[in-house]
Amino acid sequence: QVQLVESGGGLVQAGGALRLSCAASGINFCGYTSAWFRQAPGQRRDFVAAMRRSGQTDYYKDSVKGRFTISRDNAKNTVYLQMNSLQPEDTAVYYCAANPWVILSAIEQEDQYRLWGQGTQVTVSS
Repeated sequence: QVQLVESGGGLVQAGGALRLSCAASGINFCGYTSAWFRQAPGQRRDFVAAMRRSGQTDYYKDSVKGRFTISRDNAKNTVYLQMNSLQPEDTAVYYCAANPWVILSAIEQEDQYRLWGQGTQVTVSS
C-alpha cells in the first residue's frame, strides 16, 4: 500500500523552528519528485517547496526562501522540511506530496502530484 505519512508539526513561537518529516511506504522517493504544500484556514492549498527525483535541485515559494529547506534521506525513504524563523503567517496544515513525473514548469501546481499525505498542523504564535 502506497502511503505518505507526515509528522513533526506542532505549536511554536514566532522565530522558532520545526522539522517536518514525510515517511513513504510502497514507493521509493528516489524515483519521485517530492513537495510540500500548505493550507491555511479559508485559503487554498499553496506550494511551499519541492525537490526533484535526483535530489539535487530544489524549489521554494518566495516567502520561505532562506528560511525553509527541503531535504531527503534515501536510507530512511523520508523527505524533510526544515522550517526556521517561523512566523505566524506560516500557520497552516502542511502536506507532503509526490509524483514520479512532474512537469518542471508546473512543479508548484498541486495537480502535478498524485500522492498526498494526511497533513500535519503547524501553528506559530506571535
